Amino acid sequence: MIKEFEPKWIAWEITRRCNLSCIHCRSSSGLEAEGHPDFPTEEAYRIIDDIAGYAKPVIVLSGGEPLIRKDVFDIAKYGTEKGLRMCIATNGSLVTKEICENMKASVVRMVSLSLDGSTEEVHDDFRNQKGAFAGVINAAKLFNKHGIQFLINSSFTKRNQKEIPKVYKLAKELGAAAWYMFMIVPTGRGEDIMNELISKEDYEEILDWHYRMEKNEKDILVRPTCAPHYYRVVLQKQKEEGEKFERRSLKFSTGGSKGCIAGQVICLIDVDENVLPCSYFPKSAGNLKEQSFKDIWENSELFLEMRDFKKYKGRCGSCEYINVCGGCRARAYAVSGDYLEEEPFCSYVPYRIRKEMQNKD
Repeated sequence: MIKEFEPKWIAWEITRRCNLSCIHCRSSSGLEAEGHPDFPTEEAYRIIDDIAGYAKPVIVLSGGEPLIRKDVFDIAKYGTEKGLRMCIATNGSLVTKEICENMKASVVRMVSLSLDGSTEEVHDDFRNQKGAFAGVINAAKLFNKHGIQFLINSSFTKRNQKEIPKVYKLAKELGAAAWYMFMIVPTGRGEDIMNELISKEDYEEILDWHYRMEKNEKDILVRPTCAPHYYRVVLQKQKEEGEKFERRSLKFSTGGSKGCIAGQVICLIDVDENVLPCSYFPKSAGNLKEQSFKDIWENSELFLEMRDFKKYKGRCGSCEYINVCGGCRARAYAVSGDYLEEEPFCSYVPYRIRKEMQNKD
């Protein structure tokens, strides 16, 4: 295993069933997951054995809505017993006192909650379900009461981008250990809201806001997610200001010094047992019914190409920040059909291209 590309974090879609139908859902989940049934509990144990025999990554049980599965805590407990750090990603609406007790008993280390608005009106619109906001607030209260550490993931498009500072503030008030600001990647139902993607110009302003906020934030870990060019912004700002600031990290985060890490230190296993570069990249590197996780991780042509920055095209291929940013490979794939193409929502013109343009003039 090459240390630089060691698997550190795996999202695992243990079901495609969900009680919500969010506008941006990467897997187009719903109450019925036709054609994508849940795998048996014994198969979950086999997959855990396969992964644990090779590496010890954080495993996030996801969906769909993972709490729909009756055996979710059996899976979590088994992973814990195999030495894996088990986490759960939930929309919050199904969290109860009993759920919290089961999380504690199966040693779930971290729970992520989804919150896309600071009010019921905004969040429920995004989640296509009245009462979704109340579910998140109730879940956060229960987690605090039962001593369960949680973080908040927030997804943004044009319809809720003005909410960003308010959602950040609410995440802190709710007692979250971290707040992750997700910039939408148009996959699954997200393809239907392509016209709602935040513009390049606003994107840059939002990343600038995040930098200033993070620099002064002392109480909560903050990370822009699916926004790899933030790491270019950080270096630019630090150079302009002539000073650095220490970026905080969580035991369950993938670090915080690099942009796109899809297929490099993270991946997704979907309910059909396909291994994908990340949660928003609908191209399989291999299937766990046919190959071991180790074989896929180390030998997949898809993963090997994504780790070879010399193969990147367009502005990404010419960019001096390629090693810290990389551009969102999932967004490049969604927009152009080529995962090696340039990041379509980055407005930065690399130094090499600027120099070539000057020489032509």
